[in-house]
Amino acid sequence: MLSPIADVFQPDFVLISAGFDAHASDPLASMRLTDEGYARLTRMAVDIAEKHCGGKLISMLEGGYDLALGTSVLAHIEVLSGERRSRA
Repeated sequence: MLSPIADVFQPDFVLISAGFDAHASDPLASMRLTDEGYARLTRMAVDIAEKHCGGKLISMLEGGYDLALGTSVLAHIEVLSGERRSRA
């Protein structure tokens, strides 16, 4: 989904606005993303950065309004650090 766009755009770096308010536990967004969903999205961004710009990637923490979202942040950081591969 993002990869074909990145193939055309050829980014110099990847910037992630890491917001966690789409999580299923978030009381405001009414969306259903899971920890694994965040890990998969992060993996997509990492793959694009590795393919197009030597792994140059910046992740900036944004929103999320439920304390349970820490597990999604952890999944995100684990993928960024190489400690976790998202499950297909």
